[in-house]
Amino acid sequence: MTSNVAHAAMSEQPRTEEAIYGHVTRRLIPFLCLCFVVAFVDRVNISFAKLQMLQDLKFSETVYGLGAGIFFIAYFLFEVPSNLIMHRVGARRWIARIMITWALLTATMAFVGGEMSFYVVRFLIGAAEAGFFPGIILYLTYWYPARRRSRIIALFMTAIPIAGVFGGLASGWVLQNLSGVNAMAGWQWLFLVEAVPSLLIGISVLFYLDDRISDATWLSETDKAILQTNIDAENKIKVHVSAASAFRHPLVWLLAIVYFGSSMGQYGFGFWLPSIIKATGVASPLHIGLLSAIPYAFGIAAMVIVGRHSDKTGERRWHYAISAIVAAAGLIGAVIWSGNTLLAMISLSIASMGLQCLAPVFWTLPTAVLGGVAAAAGVAIINAIGNLAGFASPFLVGWIKDATGTTAIGMYVIAAFLLLAGGLVVAGVKKDL
Repeated sequence: MTSNVAHAAMSEQPRTEEAIYGHVTRRLIPFLCLCFVVAFVDRVNISFAKLQMLQDLKFSETVYGLGAGIFFIAYFLFEVPSNLIMHRVGARRWIARIMITWALLTATMAFVGGEMSFYVVRFLIGAAEAGFFPGIILYLTYWYPARRRSRIIALFMTAIPIAGVFGGLASGWVLQNLSGVNAMAGWQWLFLVEAVPSLLIGISVLFYLDDRISDATWLSETDKAILQTNIDAENKIKVHVSAASAFRHPLVWLLAIVYFGSSMGQYGFGFWLPSIIKATGVASPLHIGLLSAIPYAFGIAAMVIVGRHSDKTGERRWHYAISAIVAAAGLIGAVIWSGNTLLAMISLSIASMGLQCLAPVFWTLPTAVLGGVAAAAGVAIINAIGNLAGFASPFLVGWIKDATGTTAIGMYVIAAFLLLAGGLVVAGVKKDL
């Protein structure tokens, strides 16, 4: 009897702050990561569809690059409005809307028949997805203070390399095994099959996410008070200005240029990885898919380690800059050893490790300074401008490849953008951020 009373008393003791954040992380991050996995798979599955699609539809490399990149023109145009709407109506409804609409539009990619329909559908997918990533980054600021955010963003962004691993495996399998089923090409099945998870998960967002700490029925009132106190304390020292004023904040524009540079690397890598592997002499779509998973697997480990170390030390600038240098070196190595599959894969793995470490460290910078509607607008502005690289990178590399017959010069240009981004962070960002 005494033992039972003692156990009940212990169970009513308030949890430590660390335990509360652990509970929040276990509740939110795996689900948000899953959302981002299917988002990234749907965003770059065109890189695998390209292996068959170009020949079937008689597209040039330039047409592919323009179609892959035009997604980001729409993304740029609708990013800021989307994030401001989410800040007003809440993440639950808005993230669900984003995921459901992009899933349905991704499925329509299976039925494009020419250049114009290719461009139009890619543009619409970009418009539908606009606001997803910056919306999640903003959403995390509602739950975690800046001192915890690099590790949390790193955990969330393991979705990119995880998507690379499973997306590569799944895409290679679909292309090889469903080609010809019901008189449809493998690339058509690819868009149909990979749209289904986004649709189902998008619907589940409506039932799973809570907009704010105060809405979380899975937290005690004591837990909520501790979490909200931390967020309120941080918000007092952040910049709270109008959305229009965020456009004039110098840090926003500096970070937008930095993010453009890192995104040149991220999208150049993502949209051309299967083609680079194929150019080393690998012919089978399934084998290309298997090999493309390897660099992303190394990226997962590097991302978590660097994100944790950045939080532990409180240092951001050099964590970012060194990661950018590593990524650039890996891309250059992949060009130098493009005729050797083993050495090219080692170089691509090094590039992936550097690339995956950039974003978790980077996104602690604007969210440490901006709060409220300024954060909603500022994060969206940075992401929108930075993601114009998603247009420039594939189009530039495609145009260069058509002109020269190789992706080598394009990779050198992308490596230069990465080095520029690293240099700007070191030179332009305060040491205490």
